[in-house]
Amino acid sequence: MTRLQAAAHEISLEFISTTPPHEFNDNLLNDNIPTPRVPATGIPIEVVLTILEAAYFDESQDPDVDLLRNCALVCRAWSTHAQKLLFRRVRLCSESAFASFSAAVDRHRLLGDVVVQMRAVLDHTQPGCLKQSSLAVAVSRCPNLYGLDLAQYGCMASGKEVVGSPSQERMRRDAPSFDEHSLELLRAGPRITALHLNSWSDSDQSVLQLLKVWPSLNSLSITGTPPVLSPGVTYEPFPCTLQELRLNCQREPSKEFLSWLLDHTAEEKSLRVIDLERQPSPELLDYLVEKHGETLHSLAVPSFAMHEHAHAAMRCRSLRELRTESSSFSPVVCRQMPESIQHLAFGLDRDTVLNPIIDLVNSMDELQAVTVNIWRDGEHHSLLPFLKMACAYRGIDLRLTQDVRRMRMMVVSK
Repeated sequence: MTRLQAAAHEISLEFISTTPPHEFNDNLLNDNIPTPRVPATGIPIEVVLTILEAAYFDESQDPDVDLLRNCALVCRAWSTHAQKLLFRRVRLCSESAFASFSAAVDRHRLLGDVVVQMRAVLDHTQPGCLKQSSLAVAVSRCPNLYGLDLAQYGCMASGKEVVGSPSQERMRRDAPSFDEHSLELLRAGPRITALHLNSWSDSDQSVLQLLKVWPSLNSLSITGTPPVLSPGVTYEPFPCTLQELRLNCQREPSKEFLSWLLDHTAEEKSLRVIDLERQPSPELLDYLVEKHGETLHSLAVPSFAMHEHAHAAMRCRSLRELRTESSSFSPVVCRQMPESIQHLAFGLDRDTVLNPIIDLVNSMDELQAVTVNIWRDGEHHSLLPFLKMACAYRGIDLRLTQDVRRMRMMVVSK
């Protein structure tokens, strides 16, 4: 499954290669101690690349920008390779960042070729904010870009903005629509397959515009305000055949919007992943399972405690992964789990009913991993040692974590 990670800060695009430091004076060294020396050709670049690749991510699973920056300044031989890694994921939040990015790509066109993921912020209330036209130009300069994470905020008329206004108030503002020239640049640009839209405005038009730009999309994530189709307006069918859908919306998306969004996907029976970060109504989950449950391989819902949610999960007979963050896990789901299940993830506290899960571990031949997010006092659960023993006996990977964000990233490779 494709997941887009957002870098925590903007990158610096100006690098100056430094000359190697002067060699030590031999007179300062003890003649009896052999002095290790780097070969005349330097450290083999293959070794350098292996080290940089291994150290690419920091503890938060974001690119270690500081490390890559420093490596780019070590010497000319390291600079190009470190910059390539640094430019894999680009973050643009302002016009100045766009100008630096453009200058770097103009000087070294190869840097634009190595960009595969981009995060951009369109916040029209901020001074020097990134323009929609600049975003389109930046995307067009990255021919191998496949993942775009875009956050968009609304704006007020000039002079009417109130500094420090509540976030709920900001979300009720409209974001400007994309002009046709920018849309044409985006359409003619790289083949985007993974799109994460963070919509923090009441404007539906710009979001709907972007959804129709890339027919190549197979992974879509929508956060914030979900689009609403205007009654009486005829919309062209959504062209994409999605394999992954993730929703984390402030209000539940309407069935009309989901029907428009997933109509072609339902016809092709292509949807494999549904990830709902907010608890859906029983009606919404039932609707999604009715349309796509036959083909689902992964289903993630905050809780399966309610009978209606548990019943919906039981209808997905091709599941390979089931994830819930709640510690209230319906035993019925475990007893009706499909034989294809490979990964089970759930929350654990003192009151979690573990017997059905232990029975599941002992009976499912395809199960490869169990992920447990430990909530309050969950580590003291009386049956946790029995779960550990059952997993060890069956050769199942048991992953314990107290960070729900890490839990969401733990998947079984397919």
